[in-house]
Amino acid sequence: VQLVESGGGLVQPGGSLRLSCAGSGFAFSYYSMSWYRQTPGQERGLVAGINTGGDSAYYGDSVKGRFTISRDNAKNMVYLQMNSLKPEDTAVYYCRADSEDIGTYWGQGTQVTVSS
Repeated sequence: VQLVESGGGLVQPGGSLRLSCAGSGFAFSYYSMSWYRQTPGQERGLVAGINTGGDSAYYGDSVKGRFTISRDNAKNMVYLQMNSLKPEDTAVYYCRADSEDIGTYWGQGTQVTVSS
């Protein structure tokens, strides 16, 4: 089982980034998917989640209206479009897959830094 994030980097405040997460080794379309983020000394917190079919999404209050989660089950991919980025969005972003029957998988994380 693998979840591999990509797309992180350094961006100026107000800019945009698109994170991608590629899943392999499991039945991707049967898992709800989500993005979490973590800063040093803090617990990992939910950013956004999406159901198996991709037609229902939810967001953390701090990113509502700025971030959009989506998925492509044919490609085993989940995305996080991040717009109007702020310095407080700086964190390591993690992809997570959840199945009630089987369990939870995590990716290794990708660093996002928002700074001028």
